[in-house]
Amino acid sequence: MAAIGLVTLTATSGFTATTPKPSWRLSDTGVTARFRGLAPVSDKVAWVAGSGGTILRTVDGARNWQRVDPPGTAELQFRDIEAFDADHAVALTIGEGDQSRLYATADGGRSWKESFRNDDPAAFYDCVTFTDRRHGLALSDPVNGKFRILATSDGGKSWAVQPSTGMPDALTGEFAFAASGTCLVTADHLGSGRAWFATGGGGERARIFATTNGGRTWRVTDSGIPSGPSAGVYSLAFRDPWHGIAVGGDYAVPESAPDAAATTRDGGRTWTPARAEPGEYRSGVAWRGVTTALAVGPTGSDISYDGGRSWSEFEAGSFDAVLCAGGSCWASGEQGRVARLHG
Repeated sequence: MAAIGLVTLTATSGFTATTPKPSWRLSDTGVTARFRGLAPVSDKVAWVAGSGGTILRTVDGARNWQRVDPPGTAELQFRDIEAFDADHAVALTIGEGDQSRLYATADGGRSWKESFRNDDPAAFYDCVTFTDRRHGLALSDPVNGKFRILATSDGGKSWAVQPSTGMPDALTGEFAFAASGTCLVTADHLGSGRAWFATGGGGERARIFATTNGGRTWRVTDSGIPSGPSAGVYSLAFRDPWHGIAVGGDYAVPESAPDAAATTRDGGRTWTPARAEPGEYRSGVAWRGVTTALAVGPTGSDISYDGGRSWSEFEAGSFDAVLCAGGSCWASGEQGRVARLHG
């Protein structure tokens, strides 16, 4: 693409002479962990969590990063982290059996409490989210034919497995993807009790589950996005209780992902395929504003100016996760890559 202000780009690109082309500005994290967990709080404060038990925190807009791992986690894989401010965060490790754990800190990572350790060999936890500072949910792949939900009401200090009576049956081979910490999401963090999670693996089309009562009951909808052994919806983002975006594809075929983006305007009851999807596997999506959204994956980053209905690639670098907070957007991924969006 031509430089900003020099050439008017074609209409199909999504950029014009008056539209600033965004770009990612990498920061030096000093590590080579793969950061699939990302939790920006503001333009100054952000947390990332990844492989090798690695957790970093910045309080100065990514100029400096502090390593704040929980002790004894070097053999674990962090895949999600949720942060409320510079001091309070909850982080999730993934894996079969006791590899799935949750940790909480209230002092900026100087100390951590292991608040949950999975003791069911059939469970595998993928994502965690919070509807407000006290109430949170964590998602496991199906156990005895149904997805399993953990819940907390004390900010992640303790967790309890929820009854499965309100959960629809999983399809054969259906599961969630622990790719960017956004397979399970909420909308407003104001305690509405609304949450959504996305799946793949089973059936011809990936599905999206939704709750309006804090995870007690769920309904499920066909997303229209193709599913398969390594394909489905990898990431969700809701800017309010009604408007959402789903992206995904096939991790094993990252450069080709037809029909792998969709939007909803009714809280996830129905999903509409994007008119012009990224066309490649995308593992993370986030709202930047009322109509602007970002998607990232190992082959590039895309932007939408119409609420996810059409997308244009703006950079080819690799990222796994993207989130925005306090007017600032952040991305993270392999080889210690963390960046902030400019433009």
